[in-house]
Amino acid sequence: MFRRLATAAVSAALLVSVGASTVAAGGPPSLSFYVDDVRYRTVGTPTDFSGTGAPSFTYDKIYALGNGLINVAEAKPGDRDYNGGRWMVLPITWSAGVTAVQLTSAEEVEAWADAGYLSISTTPAKQFLCPVIPDNGH
Repeated sequence: MFRRLATAAVSAALLVSVGASTVAAGGPPSLSFYVDDVRYRTVGTPTDFSGTGAPSFTYDKIYALGNGLINVAEAKPGDRDYNGGRWMVLPITWSAGVTAVQLTSAEEVEAWADAGYLSISTTPAKQFLCPVIPDNGH
């Protein structure tokens, strides 16, 4: 009887501590980006595929807009061409005289590039793996 009570108490304490740490952490880190006008979150991982020689088509692009703006990615889970969370970060350079604005889709980024408002680097700043999680709170 005492053993069952002790086990129950330890289990309850463990559940409370896990619940408290989840609330304190606020879920995944605030790293986020837009895909098709919807905001997503991710959990940063230490992976670095830079220099591995993997073909560029095995990565999805994340456009790093800079200037405190939220990045924009080209794919998400469920998209036919989604590469499973393998990302290639491409920095954006805003053209002289153009005010940086928040874009929310890859199509917007590419249209602004076609119009000459920004340029997209062809050299990835980083290649890595991370999950994509809908950010229902934003």
